[in-house]
Amino acid sequence: MNLPKLSELISLKNKTAIVTGGAMGIGFGIAYRLAEAGANVVIADLNEDAGRASVKQLADLGWKSDFVKTDVSRQSDVDAAVAFAVEKFGGLNILVNNAGIYPTIPVMQMKPETFEKILSVNLESVFFFTKAAAEQMIKQNLGGKIINITSIDALHPSSVGLAVYDASKHGLWGFTKNTALELAPHNISVNAVAPGGISTPGAGADVGKTPEMEKIMVTFLQKIPQKRMGVPDDIGKAVLFLASDLSSYMTGSQIVVDGGVLLS
Repeated sequence: MNLPKLSELISLKNKTAIVTGGAMGIGFGIAYRLAEAGANVVIADLNEDAGRASVKQLADLGWKSDFVKTDVSRQSDVDAAVAFAVEKFGGLNILVNNAGIYPTIPVMQMKPETFEKILSVNLESVFFFTKAAAEQMIKQNLGGKIINITSIDALHPSSVGLAVYDASKHGLWGFTKNTALELAPHNISVNAVAPGGISTPGAGADVGKTPEMEKIMVTFLQKIPQKRMGVPDDIGKAVLFLASDLSSYMTGSQIVVDGGVLLS
């Protein structure tokens, strides 16, 4: 059998990727693995200091990346980020929709503007980025990869206070499947990764905010069969699989990376 070498399958050399929310946490874990595989990585994030620090960290390793300050809930910022990637690196091949927020507020206490903000950042932004990126990919006629970071909350309800977050992730999983159908004729695959509990700076900050959140996290840890929280690299490796030719016959799929918590 004349099969491609593993090193060729996993290589992202001469590919350009955008990672939203890529400045830290899961996003940087993703950016790191894509850059290591040879991709030119554009970190699109609102946090300029963290974003530029992350780009420097990748550059110090000899990898190519750049930062574009982006409010993913604003279509003008999204269009500018895609244009930046094309101008800087000559095209766009991979999009990772990772940016998201998760305020813990019960529905009965939530204000309409908070509801709208969560959906805007977690779901509407994916529409903006998917449309802009796919237009560029179709123009290039080289196919492409779109990877959405959902959550195990897209498959099973979490705790009280995250109803709107859960709704956004259920919506993102539905959006993933339908856009996979729409974009398949253009050789653009659309898949998702559903993280479970991942230890990140953001999650750590939430644990410290309230005793209630700390109790939630302790209870959650007890449900994980592998008896540990995940780390950003657990998601980075799954995204690398979907971004590479290792997943060439996959679209409309969701990879669950949760230490087995959905089994419990």
